[in-house]
Amino acid sequence: MALKEIVEQTVAGLGYDLVEIERSAGGLLRITIDLPWVPGTAGSEAEQFVTVEDCEKVTRQLLFALEVDGVDYKRLEVSSPGIDRPLRHEKDFERFVGQEVDVTLKAPIGAAAGALVNATRKKFRGTLERTQSTNGESGVVPGWQIVWSDAPEVKPGQRVSKKRLPAPLQALGFTLDELKEARLAPIVSFKGRGAKAGTEPNLD
Repeated sequence: MALKEIVEQTVAGLGYDLVEIERSAGGLLRITIDLPWVPGTAGSEAEQFVTVEDCEKVTRQLLFALEVDGVDYKRLEVSSPGIDRPLRHEKDFERFVGQEVDVTLKAPIGAAAGALVNATRKKFRGTLERTQSTNGESGVVPGWQIVWSDAPEVKPGQRVSKKRLPAPLQALGFTLDELKEARLAPIVSFKGRGAKAGTEPNLD
């Protein structure tokens, strides 16, 4: 059985979601897990997070499963997602709608995307939004877009003139197939990620 299948089955069997599998130099096998998402709880007090006990429970079961299947590795590490959590599946994007994310496209956006954006650009940081477009054959088609502003970052203590016009908001629609990588933007806030809602996102 392939490594991904072993890990997915083990993690799911214990009631967790597999976020990422990484093999590092020196034989390190790093597994990232998360609790299943319940729609409507993201950013709320009802949302729960992976604990040390959760990681220990998954570690014990994985050690047994990997040994049975003869997987070659030297050290196993099970952890919770960090502040730059990867977004890989449709449900990940649904969960983090309204959050600031970093996306990297597989190919440059091209000149057709708009005169304000460099045609060779592939990396964006902005707010993740859900969109809907109308297709003549299949009706309403759900999609995604990232909304950002290229306003320069304001440094701590720096004064901003009230007369300065804000940089215009821009939006780029995309499908998951067009993405090379997507992650939550690594924002550190003691009030939680939702505390930054309403602020202008900056260019990565």
